[in-house]
Amino acid sequence: MLAACLAAPVAFAQDQQAAPAPAATTGVGTAPDGSKTEGGQAATKDDLGKYTLEDGRPTYHITNDGTMDWFTYSGYRRYHAECHVCHGPDGMGSSYAPALANSLKTMTYEEFTETVVNGKQNVGHGTADQVMPAFGQNLNVMCYLDDLYIYLKARADGALGRERPSKREDKTKAYGANENQCFGRPN
Repeated sequence: MLAACLAAPVAFAQDQQAAPAPAATTGVGTAPDGSKTEGGQAATKDDLGKYTLEDGRPTYHITNDGTMDWFTYSGYRRYHAECHVCHGPDGMGSSYAPALANSLKTMTYEEFTETVVNGKQNVGHGTADQVMPAFGQNLNVMCYLDDLYIYLKARADGALGRERPSKREDKTKAYGANENQCFGRPN
Protein backbone atom coordinates (compact mmCIF):
# COMPACT_ATOMS: atom_id res chain seq x y z
CA MET A 1 0.00 0.00 0.00
CA LEU A 2 2.76 2.43 0.96
CA ALA A 3 4.65 1.63 -2.25
CA ALA A 4 1.55 2.44 -4.32
CA CYS A 5 1.15 5.80 -2.52
CA LEU A 6 4.80 6.66 -3.08
CA ALA A 7 4.61 5.67 -6.76
CA ALA A 8 1.61 7.92 -7.44
CA PRO A 9 3.58 11.20 -7.35
CA VAL A 10 6.15 9.74 -9.76
CA ALA A 11 3.43 8.75 -12.22
CA PHE A 12 1.82 12.18 -11.80
CA ALA A 13 5.16 13.91 -12.46
CA GLN A 14 5.70 11.78 -15.56
CA ASP A 15 2.23 12.70 -16.82
CA GLN A 16 3.02 16.38 -16.26
CA GLN A 17 6.24 16.06 -18.24
CA ALA A 18 4.45 14.29 -21.09
CA ALA A 19 2.26 17.34 -21.72
CA PRO A 20 4.53 20.40 -21.79
CA ALA A 21 2.99 23.84 -21.58
CA PRO A 22 2.42 25.52 -24.95
CA ALA A 23 5.27 27.79 -25.91
CA ALA A 24 4.62 31.50 -25.72
CA THR A 25 4.09 33.10 -29.08
CA THR A 26 5.57 36.43 -29.83
CA GLY A 27 3.88 39.17 -31.73
CA VAL A 28 0.51 40.57 -32.44
CA GLY A 29 -1.35 39.41 -35.48
CA THR A 30 -4.64 39.94 -37.22
CA ALA A 31 -7.23 37.32 -36.38
CA PRO A 32 -9.74 36.07 -38.96
CA ASP A 33 -12.31 38.58 -37.63
CA GLY A 34 -9.87 41.47 -38.24
CA SER A 35 -9.03 42.03 -34.57
CA LYS A 36 -5.58 42.02 -32.98
CA THR A 37 -4.85 38.87 -30.99
CA GLU A 38 -1.79 36.92 -29.90
CA GLY A 39 -0.13 35.64 -33.05
CA GLY A 40 -3.25 36.49 -35.06
CA GLN A 41 -5.00 33.39 -33.76
CA ALA A 42 -8.77 33.15 -33.65
CA ALA A 43 -10.12 33.76 -30.17
CA THR A 44 -13.39 32.70 -28.57
CA LYS A 45 -15.25 34.96 -26.12
CA ASP A 46 -16.94 33.46 -23.05
CA ASP A 47 -19.75 34.85 -20.88
CA LEU A 48 -17.24 36.64 -18.62
CA GLY A 49 -16.00 38.56 -21.66
CA LYS A 50 -12.66 36.71 -21.71
CA TYR A 51 -11.15 35.76 -25.04
CA THR A 52 -9.24 32.49 -25.20
CA LEU A 53 -7.14 30.82 -27.85
CA GLU A 54 -7.82 27.31 -29.13
CA ASP A 55 -5.44 25.84 -26.52
CA GLY A 56 -7.35 27.59 -23.69
CA ARG A 57 -4.86 30.37 -22.94
CA PRO A 58 -6.40 33.78 -22.31
CA THR A 59 -5.62 36.47 -24.86
CA TYR A 60 -6.33 40.09 -25.68
CA HIS A 61 -8.81 41.16 -28.35
CA ILE A 62 -8.50 44.63 -29.86
CA THR A 63 -10.79 45.63 -32.70
CA ASN A 64 -9.81 47.73 -35.71
CA ASP A 65 -11.13 50.90 -34.07
CA GLY A 66 -8.96 50.31 -30.97
CA THR A 67 -11.69 48.95 -28.69
CA MET A 68 -10.16 46.41 -26.33
CA ASP A 69 -11.77 43.64 -24.39
CA TRP A 70 -12.64 44.16 -20.72
CA PHE A 71 -9.90 41.82 -19.44
CA THR A 72 -7.15 43.79 -21.17
CA TYR A 73 -8.53 47.06 -19.82
CA SER A 74 -8.93 45.61 -16.32
CA GLY A 75 -5.39 44.24 -16.52
CA TYR A 76 -4.11 47.74 -17.31
CA ARG A 77 -5.90 49.10 -14.23
CA ARG A 78 -4.81 46.25 -11.95
CA TYR A 79 -1.21 46.40 -13.16
CA HIS A 80 -1.03 50.10 -12.26
CA ALA A 81 -2.63 49.41 -8.87
CA GLU A 82 -0.45 46.45 -7.83
CA CYS A 83 2.60 45.89 -10.06
CA HIS A 84 3.98 49.13 -11.50
CA VAL A 85 5.73 50.16 -8.28
CA CYS A 86 8.32 47.42 -8.87
CA HIS A 87 7.99 46.58 -12.56
CA GLY A 88 7.78 50.15 -13.80
CA PRO A 89 5.16 52.01 -15.78
CA ASP A 90 3.44 49.90 -18.42
CA GLY A 91 5.64 46.87 -17.75
CA MET A 92 8.84 48.62 -18.81
CA GLY A 93 10.88 47.48 -15.78
CA SER A 94 12.91 49.26 -13.13
CA SER A 95 16.38 49.12 -11.63
CA TYR A 96 15.34 46.13 -9.48
CA ALA A 97 12.52 44.35 -11.31
CA PRO A 98 12.40 43.07 -14.89
CA ALA A 99 10.45 44.58 -17.74
CA LEU A 100 7.43 42.31 -17.94
CA ALA A 101 6.65 43.71 -21.38
CA ASN A 102 9.85 41.90 -22.43
CA SER A 103 9.53 38.84 -20.17
CA LEU A 104 6.14 37.88 -21.58
CA LYS A 105 7.62 37.63 -25.07
CA THR A 106 8.96 34.22 -24.04
CA MET A 107 7.28 33.40 -20.71
CA THR A 108 4.32 31.03 -20.95
CA TYR A 109 0.99 31.62 -19.25
CA GLU A 110 1.79 28.78 -16.85
CA GLU A 111 5.20 30.26 -15.96
CA PHE A 112 3.60 33.66 -15.38
CA THR A 113 0.93 32.29 -13.04
CA GLU A 114 3.49 30.15 -11.18
CA THR A 115 5.73 33.17 -10.58
CA VAL A 116 2.92 35.46 -9.46
CA VAL A 117 1.33 32.89 -7.15
CA ASN A 118 4.51 31.49 -5.58
CA GLY A 119 7.05 34.27 -6.07
CA LYS A 120 10.58 33.85 -7.34
CA GLN A 121 14.03 33.89 -5.84
CA ASN A 122 17.20 33.86 -7.94
CA VAL A 123 19.67 35.07 -5.37
CA GLY A 124 23.32 35.06 -6.30
CA HIS A 125 22.73 34.12 -9.94
CA GLY A 126 23.97 36.50 -12.61
CA THR A 127 24.54 40.18 -12.03
CA ALA A 128 21.48 40.95 -9.91
CA ASP A 129 19.46 39.11 -7.30
CA GLN A 130 15.83 38.61 -8.31
CA VAL A 131 13.33 38.29 -5.52
CA MET A 132 9.61 38.57 -6.14
CA PRO A 133 7.17 38.03 -3.28
CA ALA A 134 4.40 35.45 -3.61
CA PHE A 135 0.99 36.98 -4.27
CA GLY A 136 -1.03 33.77 -3.90
CA GLN A 137 -2.87 35.16 -0.85
CA ASN A 138 -3.44 38.67 -2.22
CA LEU A 139 -6.98 38.85 -3.61
CA ASN A 140 -6.22 42.18 -5.32
CA VAL A 141 -3.84 40.21 -7.51
CA MET A 142 -5.32 36.70 -7.59
CA CYS A 143 -8.85 37.80 -8.51
CA TYR A 144 -7.36 39.51 -11.56
CA LEU A 145 -4.53 37.14 -12.50
CA ASP A 146 -5.80 36.52 -16.04
CA ASP A 147 -6.46 40.25 -16.50
CA LEU A 148 -2.84 41.02 -15.59
CA TYR A 149 -1.49 38.33 -17.90
CA ILE A 150 -3.63 39.47 -20.82
CA TYR A 151 -2.63 43.14 -20.44
CA LEU A 152 1.07 42.31 -20.15
CA LYS A 153 0.91 39.88 -23.09
CA ALA A 154 -0.67 42.63 -25.21
CA ARG A 155 2.17 44.96 -24.17
CA ALA A 156 4.77 42.26 -24.92
CA ASP A 157 3.32 41.57 -28.35
CA GLY A 158 3.13 45.25 -29.26
CA ALA A 159 -0.66 45.25 -29.50
CA LEU A 160 -0.85 48.10 -26.94
CA GLY A 161 1.27 51.17 -26.52
CA ARG A 162 2.13 52.86 -23.26
CA GLU A 163 -0.84 55.23 -23.31
CA ARG A 164 -3.99 54.82 -21.24
CA PRO A 165 -6.53 52.72 -23.14
CA SER A 166 -9.27 54.91 -24.58
CA LYS A 167 -11.91 52.41 -25.77
CA ARG A 168 -13.04 49.22 -24.09
CA GLU A 169 -15.84 46.72 -24.02
CA ASP A 170 -18.17 46.95 -21.03
CA LYS A 171 -17.72 44.72 -18.01
CA THR A 172 -20.17 41.82 -18.23
CA LYS A 173 -22.57 40.94 -15.43
CA ALA A 174 -20.95 37.51 -15.25
CA TYR A 175 -17.52 39.13 -14.74
CA GLY A 176 -18.93 41.30 -11.94
CA ALA A 177 -20.52 38.26 -10.27
CA ASN A 178 -17.25 36.33 -10.57
CA GLU A 179 -15.35 39.28 -9.09
CA ASN A 180 -17.78 39.49 -6.15
CA GLN A 181 -17.45 35.75 -5.54
CA CYS A 182 -13.64 35.97 -5.56
CA PHE A 183 -13.70 38.71 -2.92
CA GLY A 184 -16.44 36.98 -0.89
CA ARG A 185 -18.94 39.79 -1.51
CA PRO A 186 -22.67 39.22 -2.05
CA ASN A 187 -23.91 39.52 -5.63
